[in-house]
Amino acid sequence: MASFRRTLSPAYHDRHYTNGLFSPSSPPSHKIPSSNANYSSLASSFQKLIGSVFMRRYNRKGQWRKIAFRCVIFFFAGFLLGMFPFGNQIHEIPQQQQQRNNVAFDINNTPRADARVILDDRVPAKRGGGEDKGFVIDPISLSLNMNAEKKKVKLNDMVESGRFDFVARKQLIVVTPTYNRAFQSYFLNRLGQVLRLVPPPLLWVVVEMNSASMETAELLRKTGVMYRHLVCKKNSTDVKDRGVHQRNRALEHIEHHKLDGIVYFADDDNVYSLELFQTMRDISRFGTWPVAMLAPSKNKAILEGPVCNGSQVIGWHTNEKSKRLRRFHVDMSGFAFNSTILWDPKRWRRPTSKPIRQLDSVKEGFQETTFIEQLVEDENQMEGSPPACMKIMNWHLHLDVHNVVYPKGWMLEKNLDAVIPIK
Repeated sequence: MASFRRTLSPAYHDRHYTNGLFSPSSPPSHKIPSSNANYSSLASSFQKLIGSVFMRRYNRKGQWRKIAFRCVIFFFAGFLLGMFPFGNQIHEIPQQQQQRNNVAFDINNTPRADARVILDDRVPAKRGGGEDKGFVIDPISLSLNMNAEKKKVKLNDMVESGRFDFVARKQLIVVTPTYNRAFQSYFLNRLGQVLRLVPPPLLWVVVEMNSASMETAELLRKTGVMYRHLVCKKNSTDVKDRGVHQRNRALEHIEHHKLDGIVYFADDDNVYSLELFQTMRDISRFGTWPVAMLAPSKNKAILEGPVCNGSQVIGWHTNEKSKRLRRFHVDMSGFAFNSTILWDPKRWRRPTSKPIRQLDSVKEGFQETTFIEQLVEDENQMEGSPPACMKIMNWHLHLDVHNVVYPKGWMLEKNLDAVIPIK
């Protein structure tokens, strides 16, 4: 056994391992001197220690270099991929989907004339000889509602240029005195349906005497017209003309609340056309027009109102000899005026700030002219409407039944006797 170790030991003494160190398990040869053996063992252990330290540092440093190198490679690869043209095609399909869902409607939910529809972006379209050209079929132009598109384009041009031709409509303040009589429900319903067709803004001021009846209030609510229900508290024993005090109550209300608009006295028994209310909004200060009315005998119609040259008043129509002494020959429903005259005298250069009211102390038939004299000085401050005053727009009819009171609640408590009973 000893001879076997002697023969093998010299052969493997200088053998190097993969890490460059001598094997610690190889025993030293007995033939080496003791001093050389100690020096060799000390050198081998020192070399092993230094090698292990440097190898660990080398391994850690190489590992961090590999990680950093991979991060840089991935960063540049992602940057280059993002710069490629096919990156835009990825987002092209959702945009086309959104265009297909939103079929280019304008504000009023009407399709624009230049709207384009994408039918399906998933099925390839075939054009001509069947060649595949892409994901979208030829755009289809919607030509619906071209007039609306032209109006929208015109409005956009006006907004961009800062020029607006839109003018707000003036408010109409229609004053109607009423009282309990046989035709009251019929008259108020007829006038209410006419006012309902007038474009807003419009305020209907209805005035009753002593108290507001529930029947009138219910009728006003059903008309759908903006209204104010007023009551005149004037003592009926001192009243000569009920309508004068009712209109004065409305004038007080307009002056107190400073309502801005065109005031018009519309009695409930008259007949009015829609064109009349449309022309009122063109009035600046005071406007007037002719009125057709039945003569007291009710066998003929007479005309009362202005004679005009364009919009200038140059004369008056009248057939009543007893009323020729009046300054202005106008019916109560034949004129309208700006409400600011009542509560803003400085604007119209009125000589006095005394309230403008109708007079109950004057002779019958002179209420109109005495009231107009408080609004204007002469015909130069009047406006004939419509131009040339050649058109009749309202009629004053005397169709009332006197001394007949409509039943309470406008309902019959019992049936009338049958004229022809059923057998």
